[in-house]
Amino acid sequence: MPTDYGYDLWWLVILNSAVFIIFAFSFVRPRTKLDWRALGGFSAFIVALFTEMYGFPLTIYLLSGWLGNRVPGLDLLSHNTGHLWQDLTGWQGDPHLSPLHLLSNVLIAAGFMLLYLSWQVLFAAQREHRLATPGPYAKVRHPQYMGFLTIMAGFLLQWPTLLTLLMFPVLVIVYLRLARKEERMMEAEFGEAYAAYRREVPGFVPRSGRGRAGTGQKLQEGP
Repeated sequence: MPTDYGYDLWWLVILNSAVFIIFAFSFVRPRTKLDWRALGGFSAFIVALFTEMYGFPLTIYLLSGWLGNRVPGLDLLSHNTGHLWQDLTGWQGDPHLSPLHLLSNVLIAAGFMLLYLSWQVLFAAQREHRLATPGPYAKVRHPQYMGFLTIMAGFLLQWPTLLTLLMFPVLVIVYLRLARKEERMMEAEFGEAYAAYRREVPGFVPRSGRGRAGTGQKLQEGP
């Protein structure tokens, strides 16, 4: 396939995959097996994504017949065709300026910011051998997993592929299971303190309202 169309650029696959995986690694700093599994799932998603974005467009190839009928006149060999949501919604113009693409950039940036803020809190808590409860941990119990999922959701808005669309719900289940294992470990280590934190703070989806704003401080200070 001609490189003029933005594919068969395997050096870009390697470069982009390495940049995002190293970036995530620097924010997460995995120490436990659970940390490495979470980063491993994210890394597999990133490699699959960039393989189709710059290597070989398997999704476009498999959907070529359906896309040709669904969007007449679509240049299936054009690199911009990989922005499938824009093709299917009829967006005219540069796909990088579409609302979905701009939203994807916001989600990706927010996910990395969440990873960074969560790691700062978690690192300080591990160093002092206490529960991580302030900052993002005052809103949800597993902000790092939420960070990974937010980044992946952003990429799915930007460049969906059949493989990553199939991987995403699987990774959601993987992270849910890792979260349960992590919670059992925390409850074994911190006992009632973690049980109280678990009752106060939701796992993945923050509660609306301001009633939980002081949860982290209150749990650290104790009754």
